[in-house]
Amino acid sequence: MSNKYDYLLEVKNLKQYFNIPNGLFGSKQLKAVDDVSFAIKEGETLGLVGESGCGKTTVGRSILHLYKPTSGEVYYKNELISGRKSINNFRKNVQMVFQDPYSSLDPRMTVADIVGEPLDIHKLYANKAERQEKIKELLYTVGLTSDHATRYAHEFSGGQRQRIGIARALAVNPNCIICDEPVSALDVSIQAQIINMFEELQDKMGLTYLFIAHDLLVVKHISDRIAVMYLGHIVEMGPANEIYNHPAHPYSISLLSAVPVPDPDYARNHKRIVLEGDVPSPLNMPSGCPFRTRCPRATAECAEAMPQLKEVAPDHFAACIHL
Repeated sequence: MSNKYDYLLEVKNLKQYFNIPNGLFGSKQLKAVDDVSFAIKEGETLGLVGESGCGKTTVGRSILHLYKPTSGEVYYKNELISGRKSINNFRKNVQMVFQDPYSSLDPRMTVADIVGEPLDIHKLYANKAERQEKIKELLYTVGLTSDHATRYAHEFSGGQRQRIGIARALAVNPNCIICDEPVSALDVSIQAQIINMFEELQDKMGLTYLFIAHDLLVVKHISDRIAVMYLGHIVEMGPANEIYNHPAHPYSISLLSAVPVPDPDYARNHKRIVLEGDVPSPLNMPSGCPFRTRCPRATAECAEAMPQLKEVAPDHFAACIHL
């Protein structure tokens, strides 16, 4: 690892607001991501966890400038990503594996064309023979064979389709992959195979992951550190085992209480914490702490200001005024 930079990928004060039509001529701001900051070291996996609609997928897409961020900065190896040229170079080094292997692959393209498309865009081969060889190697890397190259995506199972998506992401030899809920659309038996493959690829190729998911068991298995998101904000961040064994934020505690543990004695002694009320709409955010409307610890002062992340244990941060 080079000493020139501390972090491979750094996100500072990222905001992603969308204007939603409201009434005949008006519009309202939907704050999908609101002031999110984190950094990932080379070779590390940061898990980004939260309920559906909390903004985690939007974080991944905004980092890659698939959505132009409202404000905030993204740094890759200490260089600010801005302008078409730096975004194109950045996308060669940072790729994305999408959530739904059914809709993210073009049904009119053969597997060879899907996997070869990034090679074509970035001109990464000298002739057709080299292109074919690279596609064959990529398919082999993700557990498929060269026989699969001439077939179409609809002829494959969900797990195989996700492997094709991963081969496409690996085509440009990236350093970092943003994995956007890559196993949530798959059967549980297939999920384990795909997760194991991500880990093997990381060991073999030195990859760095931002792993977005809502399943805490999956995230704990693959992540070095975990960031917990709620309504566009990161409310807790720290080492995976620390967050799993000693969650500090009331939201993280309730999320973890719902994770099934294959131990009847543990299950008897630990009750699930069911949150009151519904998740507020991002169009009408509560003042102060976004979690206060559902929080068992909430007091009047929680409505006054947005709590900032503070260190509650070594390298373990949480955003709650009661800690």
